[in-house]
Amino acid sequence: MKRILTVLLMALLTLCSVQAQRMQDNSYRTIGYVKQDGTVQDGSYRTIGHIKQDGTIQDGSYRTVGHIKQDGTIQDGSYRTVGHVKSDGTVQDGSYRTIGHIKRDGTVQDASYRTVGHAEGVSTTHAAVLFFFGLLK
Repeated sequence: MKRILTVLLMALLTLCSVQAQRMQDNSYRTIGYVKQDGTVQDGSYRTIGHIKQDGTIQDGSYRTVGHIKQDGTIQDGSYRTVGHVKSDGTVQDGSYRTIGHIKRDGTVQDASYRTVGHAEGVSTTHAAVLFFFGLLK
């Protein structure tokens, strides 16, 4: 009995560790997933990129296309600043103009506060990279 419980617990932990957070458009249609290991998939589960723990953003072929710095600065593959994500969820372009907002509940809004998507459970910087900066196509 103890062995069966151990196997069931291990299976449950394995399932939980590969679970992905869903990203949706403003009509709640699934447009992609972000897995716990940083793998980004489109709505058909095809891998389109990776966001590494060190902030490196890679395309589906593992080519570096951007960087997320600790202070919320988003850079392209040539280290040019393309945007900023503030701690309150405000998303700015490289010239500090507000281009969007990501609320605590995962609601993604444009600069006029119109809902453009949902990224519940996805980190604010990851959601900003995916919704506003198009570094992963």
